[in-house]
Amino acid sequence: MKTRITEMFGIQHPIIQGGMHFVGFAEMAAAVSNAGGLGIITGLTQGTPANLAKEIARCRQMTSKPFGVNLTFLPSLTPPDYPGFIKAIIDGGVKIVETAGNNPQKWMPALKEAGIKVIHKCTSVRHSLKAEAIGCDAVSVDGFECGGHPGEDDVPNFILLPRAAEELQIPFVASGGMADGRSLVAALALGAEGMNMGTRFIATKEAPVHENVKQAIVAASELDTRLVMRPLRNTERVLKNAAVDRLLEKEKAMGANLKFEDIIGEVAGVYPKIMKDGAMDAGAWSCGMVVGLIHDVPTVKELVDRIMREADEIIAKRLARFAA
Repeated sequence: MKTRITEMFGIQHPIIQGGMHFVGFAEMAAAVSNAGGLGIITGLTQGTPANLAKEIARCRQMTSKPFGVNLTFLPSLTPPDYPGFIKAIIDGGVKIVETAGNNPQKWMPALKEAGIKVIHKCTSVRHSLKAEAIGCDAVSVDGFECGGHPGEDDVPNFILLPRAAEELQIPFVASGGMADGRSLVAALALGAEGMNMGTRFIATKEAPVHENVKQAIVAASELDTRLVMRPLRNTERVLKNAAVDRLLEKEKAMGANLKFEDIIGEVAGVYPKIMKDGAMDAGAWSCGMVVGLIHDVPTVKELVDRIMREADEIIAKRLARFAA
């Protein structure tokens, strides 16, 4: 299947693995790229530019296909070494970067000078248009269904994607609620040039996370996610667990007086405990409503091949019937 996204990134299938904290290691990225999609290493998970450089080199040993690096720009009193991370990306020969969080404009000249294609993650049309204006090559449009941070507008993809298609000139992919061939065909019908999957890729054989995480995803339904940190205007969609219940109780009890420090035990530094150790109640972790569509733990190749097979069948058979 050829779209503007497959041609831009030199990939076989219009499927991107989003950057995910303590999931986006070389094993994950290489598996997706080898299956014909675009794998992504999560930059900040590596901790330091030196570690990111090692992870890029490790990924190169696992795949000869294109892969990218996610770099999330976070507001912080002591920000990560972003210049160092960007240097590691450039020196490592990576030609695709997924940016997220704050506006990446400050870093665009260095990335563009190195010939790097930039796809920015956005949760609204206005942010997508800003990404286009500052020179991003593509955007990943995140609907309200998505795991992680859906923004504060609460617009689902059935509205957000066609609105993006009305406004944007650059290509975009659909993110949030993407799981199978139906998702891909729907995304294409609504104007996207492909899809970005996060939660669905965690439930694969190659995902470098504890088996407890994969089984929690398979066991969950579309009713099992919660929105946390809404009072702080830093909304995050997470999988329901004991820590999330505690967090929501604090939010309810403290109301407008809630500060980040009040919930730090439920949200800070929890990912290694969950993703590596399988301590499923250690804290809040990003997870999309798409868990309701995830029923197995295939290999990445089995998953991608199945998605493309389903998509081709829907387009060639089911939809073709309606055109007669």
